[in-house]
Amino acid sequence: MTDSANTPYAGDLSPKETWEQLAAQPSAHLVDVRTQADWDFVGIPDLRTLERQPHLISWQVYPQMAVDPAFIDRVKAAGAKAGEPIFLLCRSGVRSKAAAIALTEVGLGPCYNILDGFEGNHDSHAHRGQIAGWKASGLPWIQK
Repeated sequence: MTDSANTPYAGDLSPKETWEQLAAQPSAHLVDVRTQADWDFVGIPDLRTLERQPHLISWQVYPQMAVDPAFIDRVKAAGAKAGEPIFLLCRSGVRSKAAAIALTEVGLGPCYNILDGFEGNHDSHAHRGQIAGWKASGLPWIQK
């Protein structure tokens, strides 16, 4: 985990640290901020063994990729409350960081960005999902 003293949100966690926190904290939420296309074609985290589901709430709306002005309201509607940990996931850890900051600013969380996201950066063959991120960490995921 990174030092949260210099971040406007609770900090950054690896995918494995996130899994451990989700397993240990029944009130914690995983919010996947990617787009519908990502969820449909790339996959989503599988939290069934933890007896819950990820919240699929886009931070930016495809194809314009503008921030969804209803994002915070959608997270609240999914059941997130102040004092409950929120772990945010995107493709590589950029959109989720912005979402963690936005949710923290309105008093939700503590909010954590998941480092390397669901797929991580490209490998030497320009493929994602091989070297870092949720999938490469061997964590459960499913294809819709």
